[in-house]
Amino acid sequence: MATVAETFLADLDDLSDEEREDEEMEEVQEEAEQERRKRRRTGGVQEVAKLRSTERYQRVLEEVRRVRSEESKIVGEDAEQRYNLVLECNEIALEIENELFEVHNYIKDVYRTKFPELESMVNHPIDYARVVKRIGNEMDVTRVDLDGLLPSATIMVVTVTGSTTSGKELDEVSLQQCMEACEEAFALDKDKKTVLKFVESSMTLIAPNLSIVLGTEVAAKIIGIAGGVEALSKIPACNVQVLGAKKRNLAGFSSAGAAVQPHQGFVFECPIIQQTPPALRNKAARLVGSKCALLARFDAFGDDRSGSIGEKMKDEIVKKIEKWQEPPPARVAKPLQVPDMEPKKRRGGKRYRKMKERYGVSDMGKLQNRVQFNQAEEEIIDGDEMVGMGMVGQENSGRLRVQMKKSNLASKAAKKLAKVQNRRYGTGVTSGLSSSIAFTPIQGIELENPHLKMQADKGRSGTESYFSDSGGFSAMPKK
Repeated sequence: MATVAETFLADLDDLSDEEREDEEMEEVQEEAEQERRKRRRTGGVQEVAKLRSTERYQRVLEEVRRVRSEESKIVGEDAEQRYNLVLECNEIALEIENELFEVHNYIKDVYRTKFPELESMVNHPIDYARVVKRIGNEMDVTRVDLDGLLPSATIMVVTVTGSTTSGKELDEVSLQQCMEACEEAFALDKDKKTVLKFVESSMTLIAPNLSIVLGTEVAAKIIGIAGGVEALSKIPACNVQVLGAKKRNLAGFSSAGAAVQPHQGFVFECPIIQQTPPALRNKAARLVGSKCALLARFDAFGDDRSGSIGEKMKDEIVKKIEKWQEPPPARVAKPLQVPDMEPKKRRGGKRYRKMKERYGVSDMGKLQNRVQFNQAEEEIIDGDEMVGMGMVGQENSGRLRVQMKKSNLASKAAKKLAKVQNRRYGTGVTSGLSSSIAFTPIQGIELENPHLKMQADKGRSGTESYFSDSGGFSAMPKK
């Protein structure tokens, strides 16, 4: 059974084997890249740029030039042929883009000996080729006029860096190969513009809805860089707005102004965004990019070629951007409510009135809460506290007595008791229809005075009425 130390050593051996394999793979890739660079230098640009010499490339360009020279109306089979030609042009435009990338790498490999810092300051392939052709084998870059090729800030950086570069002059063969590669890049760029111009003029056939929103020129650029309408329909909406974005070089300069509108692609060139205020252009670009992704799917797989969907979406985009620009609604000064001077309705009823009377402040408490002006109140000691008596005991009599008001509860209780007694013994007033004749089983008819009986009952004690010899039954009130 292997110990922990042996297992740990075995894992280290496995890791070292993996690292060794990775290093060997990197060495193989580096050797292949060096061999490819060597072959480029020895064979010239023809080893890299072979697209222009192909039969298909020449046939498509000749057909594009012929169709552009003819201005006849296109109907029927001619429209179908032109649609197929537009699809081929999209493929050719994508191949030209890849070819330009290879030619650009070739120029950098050759010209790196002369000016190695230039590739980090000029990123665009065509701009790099123009600067290389203009500088050539000149060691003093200050003598070279770069106006019109680069922005003034980049020209200053290139001039200062070129004066202190560590590069050396190229030999005649390398310089000639570099100039030929620059010419090849210019020719590819010219053919690409020709193809895109043709696609732009034919956008109503291939992408009518997308052309309505972006315009034919911008739509042709986006379709060309994406590789066709079907390829564009498969790109997410978040990536559509950055198609064609250029990398900005800020060597030696502040990046404070570079982040104002980042990721500007071809979508920013459409008329809708150019007419939008700068503060809303990023938001409008996201909106247009999402709509373009939908319209590309309609144009690639839909049957509607009239452009009605594009018109509808364009109106929606314009209305949304106009809605963003509207000022916020003004705050309306609302009038105050009518003051409610009436007492609020509270819970009423017999039970609530009793509770309020029971827990209400007494007259003594009200006097204790009041203080007479310019007269000291009396105080008493209640435990550890001094309690002020307020106006209690400050009458002229000098007695701590308060005239209590008659309580409603006491009066109601008295009325209730009188009502029960009247029900039991009758009222003090004798009605003209009442009689004092009583029928008894022994004597028959008797005359008696009920008031005398009631007074006699009052004079008895509490136990005499029940345990005396003269006691009898009490009259119970009827329910």
